[in-house]
Amino acid sequence: MSNKVTALVTGASAGIGREFARQLAPRCSDMILVGRRQDRLDALAAELNEHAVSSTLLSVDLAEEAGLARVVEAVDAAGPLDILVNNAGFTIIGAFDELPLAKQRTMLAVHIDATIALCHAALPAMKAARRGQIINVSSMVAFTPYKDVAVYGGGKAFISNFTGSLNVELEGSGVTAQCLVPGFTHTELHDREAFDHYDTPEVPAEFWMEATDVVSESLAALASGAPLVVAGQVNKKAAIAALEKDLAFIRQSMEA
Repeated sequence: MSNKVTALVTGASAGIGREFARQLAPRCSDMILVGRRQDRLDALAAELNEHAVSSTLLSVDLAEEAGLARVVEAVDAAGPLDILVNNAGFTIIGAFDELPLAKQRTMLAVHIDATIALCHAALPAMKAARRGQIINVSSMVAFTPYKDVAVYGGGKAFISNFTGSLNVELEGSGVTAQCLVPGFTHTELHDREAFDHYDTPEVPAEFWMEATDVVSESLAALASGAPLVVAGQVNKKAAIAALEKDLAFIRQSMEA
């Protein structure tokens, strides 16, 4: 590969993040892979080596200041990133006042603090080079409030709004920001302790997507600079329905 193309992916050790790394590999010369599990990162780097990708592995916890600082340092050292994917995250489920506050704040540190810190670190070099693409991963819960995910949903709504605003600020800079909104996706997220009392198999099969399809849709939209990508037709219809419901409520309140 004649030109250096660098991508950074957080949450790269599994699920959507790992799939981003795999699908970006053919277009990249260098990748910075961020995750908590070193063995998973090692295995992914070996896989990507088949595409002649040079991988920098950062086994860190983004909820910790020291871990986030290491990733920011890697962004600074890399020069202008071509692609930044803020995907890392987790969820806990339960009534807001019954869940440990510390754990909920840790979740926001990963979803929000890490996302804005890495965007802030990457953007100056991207803008100077007049190129770069940012993908911030949100969720369908950003469109509609749901029981037992108040902080998770609120955090994802922040990501959606932040990314949209960022994209407006970046107009004409050569840099774009995409908010990717996946719905139910077959990843390890739904195998974790948070979902012990949540019977995911009861979710209709048509609502589920594979990580490969979610990532393919996101990357296909990069060329157009689309600020919002809702993955899958079922999710698109659900998002429209949620927005129309909000619009109807606003109209009713104006007429009252």
